[in-house]
Amino acid sequence: MTHSTQNFAKHQTMTSLLDVTDLTVSIPSRFGEFKAVDSVNLSIKAGEIHGLVGESGAGKSTIGAAIIGLLEHPAFIESGSIRLTGEEITNLDDDTYHLLRGNRISMIFQDPQTSLNPLLKISDQLIETIQQHKALDFQAARQLAIELLEETGIESAEQRMDEYPHQFSGGMRQRVVIAMALCTDPELIIADEPTTALDVSVQKQILKLIRELAQQRQVGVILITHDIGVIAEITDNVTVLRNGRIIESGPTIQVLGTPAQDYTRALMAAVPRLDKRIERFVNIVNEDKSIEGEATWTISGASAEHATQWLLTSKTATPTTTDSLKNTTPPILEVNDLSVTFGKKSQWFIKQPGFKALKNVSLSIRRGEVLGIVGESGSGKSTLAKAIVGLVPTSSGDMRFNGQVLPDANARARNHPARRDIQMVFQDPYSSLNNRRTVEAILTEPLTFYGLAKKGPDSKKLVASVLELVEMPQRAMLKYPHQFSGGQRQRIAVARALMARPSFLICDEPTSALDVSIQAQLLNLLKDLQSHFGLTILFISHNLAVVRQMADHVVVLKSGEEIEQSESELFFSSPKAEYSQQLLRETPSLQMVRG
Repeated sequence: MTHSTQNFAKHQTMTSLLDVTDLTVSIPSRFGEFKAVDSVNLSIKAGEIHGLVGESGAGKSTIGAAIIGLLEHPAFIESGSIRLTGEEITNLDDDTYHLLRGNRISMIFQDPQTSLNPLLKISDQLIETIQQHKALDFQAARQLAIELLEETGIESAEQRMDEYPHQFSGGMRQRVVIAMALCTDPELIIADEPTTALDVSVQKQILKLIRELAQQRQVGVILITHDIGVIAEITDNVTVLRNGRIIESGPTIQVLGTPAQDYTRALMAAVPRLDKRIERFVNIVNEDKSIEGEATWTISGASAEHATQWLLTSKTATPTTTDSLKNTTPPILEVNDLSVTFGKKSQWFIKQPGFKALKNVSLSIRRGEVLGIVGESGSGKSTLAKAIVGLVPTSSGDMRFNGQVLPDANARARNHPARRDIQMVFQDPYSSLNNRRTVEAILTEPLTFYGLAKKGPDSKKLVASVLELVEMPQRAMLKYPHQFSGGQRQRIAVARALMARPSFLICDEPTSALDVSIQAQLLNLLKDLQSHFGLTILFISHNLAVVRQMADHVVVLKSGEEIEQSESELFFSSPKAEYSQQLLRETPSLQMVRG
């Protein structure tokens, strides 16, 4: 370690670095005060990593914001105490809290792209932060910034610190954010979902880095995440939250290995397993399907059964019943030596070869199968999906769908049959749904565009029926996407894909932003749709445990190249390629607490 670590012996002699006692955070509304955090108690020692885990809305991030003094108006601390090394910090004025932040408490946010200024070099941002909190001249601050970047694992730090954030990968940006959090030698770091958007290999590196920093610097860490595998991998103690209240708290191996509460046991049962495949996940969410301000109403004749019958009358719908049928059907999709190149140009005598995102990839998938595509960020997973669906042009190779040549994006007309037969569910429902249109308008568009129903009573009935099929209330059609949770929005995205009556569904990281309980619901839904309607699914994910639960076959990509193809069970029990073995080793699991 090049940066000289300060003496933290004073923290080692203390009972606790942070004590949170009976903390209650309220949010006023026209319906009264909502308790986002209700009588929470936490105690964290120097060098300890304490995990906060729970579903969306459990109060995890609100606790972190209350500790660091960043609660968003109108939320406020109603009662309770927060003590840092015995000093009460609950009611500090803004100026004092500003000095506390950075000097003694730092925060690592989920998305490093929003934490870093895209217009400033990394060096400018680090040096400014250091000089705000330390009496150092420019050269000394620059040297400290270089040492911090080296400490967080960035090679050639002296050269790279003069680059801009967009020139770094997601994992490297997160390392920069961690270096920035360490600039002032804080006593406590709050890490809010620091690895959610990272693939398994980069996630492993970041978790190892956080563990080393906690041990070597004796920094206390609060790790906020919905990924229970990460909690099991790195934390010393864990607190399980639900609806702002503590359900269970204690040593990680005890709470996750032998949970005492029913809710914790159910939460553990909802976590996808890497060691074996299960047919169905436990549903632990009792979702209130009422929509604020709307009376309960239904459209006559609309139901999930009506949607089922409508989808089954499609020419391409063939419910799958046995694995033997899957093995005897011809491939619905064949991809042969497919390559995709970005940025290739030829001007006058200058040729730019461009970047090869896909390099001679071949695969096939039979009707009714689920094919899992795995690999790190930049491996070409999403590029492959977009090439199949016709969103990016190919540079070589060919694709065949239902035995017919599948034109690439440049040659595929809007009225080509594959445009309807192949539908896609994107990773981020926030950006894939138009927030200016109602759910009804979003779901009606595929019906009218493909001539499946006329706009009017018939389309309204179908929209309401498909919403019920994806376990959403019919009256959701009156609302806009921003009025729903992430899991609900992803259900709406699935419903939109179904409105085209597809035979082939591409799911690109559909659960990466969802907590474990909502993820379980969505995976159950996809399993049901696949079995009831014989949908063929291309399932892309960097979460290998999720792929194990969904896929019949697995294709591994790395740097645009195909590394391995195998049946799912064979891949997870005995992968052939060293890279595949590495991915499985680096995937956080609950093996250490499950035994």
